[in-house]
Amino acid sequence: MELYLTSLNSGSNGNCYYVGNAQEAVLVDAGISCRETERRMTRLGLSMSKVKAIFVSHEHSDHIRGIEVLAKKYRLPVYITHDTERFSRLSLSHVQTIPFSAYEPVQVGELSITAFPKFHDAADPHSFTVSYREVKVGVFTDIGAPCDHVIRHFQQCHAAILEANYCETMLQNGHYPYHLKRRISSNKGHLSNKQALTLFTGYKPAFMSHLLLGHLSKENNCPELVQELFTANASGTEIVVASRYEETPVYTIRNAGFAATPPIARPAAPATNVPTQLSLF
Repeated sequence: MELYLTSLNSGSNGNCYYVGNAQEAVLVDAGISCRETERRMTRLGLSMSKVKAIFVSHEHSDHIRGIEVLAKKYRLPVYITHDTERFSRLSLSHVQTIPFSAYEPVQVGELSITAFPKFHDAADPHSFTVSYREVKVGVFTDIGAPCDHVIRHFQQCHAAILEANYCETMLQNGHYPYHLKRRISSNKGHLSNKQALTLFTGYKPAFMSHLLLGHLSKENNCPELVQELFTANASGTEIVVASRYEETPVYTIRNAGFAATPPIARPAAPATNVPTQLSLF
């Protein structure tokens, strides 16, 4: 029993995460273009034919930008709450939209996807876990503070994508205006390196084999800093910093033990197409 996990892009310029088994997969968010999603999956040896649905965490553009084209082209159902769809301003009349509710599992083939609420400055934000039999992967990004919902689900995961958005010192000393600094660091903003590390060290299950750290701020964080900080506290978990410019390798997640396994696929060629949208985060 295995799940396969990759970050196709992670950052304020676009977020898209692939989780699947050998037969089917889902995307959590689709914040990069359809073309770029296809390119990155091709480089990893992944097929869009296995993708059966898109799950939407919230309405911010870096999470939904590619949904309209991707869902229409591949006839993918889009799982999205009513409030998220209303505030997203997406044109989804040409695709199937399916509302979901927190703590009500959605079955996609043999995958079970469970949404749960979180703190973020959006209409109806949710994070997700994806399970296949006894293996569970979680996507925990765009979180202002690690509430009980987040902690409870993080403790269950064999692997997770966890936000480490900003270094508190870099944000405090950076050029952002005061109101934006307050928004980012509020309990409806984003997780700092310190908050993410506290969640990881305090609630990581012994069987967590992989932690992908995502949604790093371009202006207020440093990938090398995050890698060093979490590696020093990994206790056997493989630490991967997800890029805002290219895909990660595909990681195999199993339910036995906590030894990290090598990726089953790496990008076939360096990514050259850098998303151009600018974002305050």
